Amino acid sequence: MSDNFRAKDIALKAQKKILSKMSTKSVVKVFVDDTTSKLLDNVYRLIKTYTQNKKEAEKIVKNIIKIVTKISLLAKNDQFSKDELALATDFQIKFHKAAKTVISFYEVDFSYDQKFLTQLLSECRNLLKQIVQPHLTDKSIGRVDMVFNFFSNPSFLDIIFKKNSEYSEIMTNIIKDMHSALEGGEL
Repeated sequence: MSDNFRAKDIALKAQKKILSKMSTKSVVKVFVDDTTSKLLDNVYRLIKTYTQNKKEAEKIVKNIIKIVTKISLLAKNDQFSKDELALATDFQIKFHKAAKTVISFYEVDFSYDQKFLTQLLSECRNLLKQIVQPHLTDKSIGRVDMVFNFFSNPSFLDIIFKKNSEYSEIMTNIIKDMHSALEGGEL
């Protein structure tokens, strides 16, 4: 009879449980730096303006925070296999490219390519799901899909990249925050 008790596994389960009970604001203070917090505040404003729905905007941003926090927790506790870490490196490169693409599309006139960005976001989603699938619940995987579905919606992308739209001021702030996050290594 093998004894499969491991304190590390119990501690990780406890951390996940505690994390799920914490308010989003207290989670943000622990796991999200000031630059990222400012970026998420502006993303919230963008979503709220686009959807005209405060609850939906809150849900999407909360899901982003939950996903990032759970992945950070898994990484901190060395839960990823060698293959998953290789996928994580691919994801980081691709996500970094997506962030730079968003910046470029916003700053360089006539460069916006919806199909390219949608494909890039789809590749990010697929990589992320491959990394976390063995570790997170179906509910958490659903959060990944919900977030990526929202941000890769062609109608949403078309309108936020439209010059001189009602989203221009918020997008300018988001792009500024993205620059800061990239420079600081947070994105």
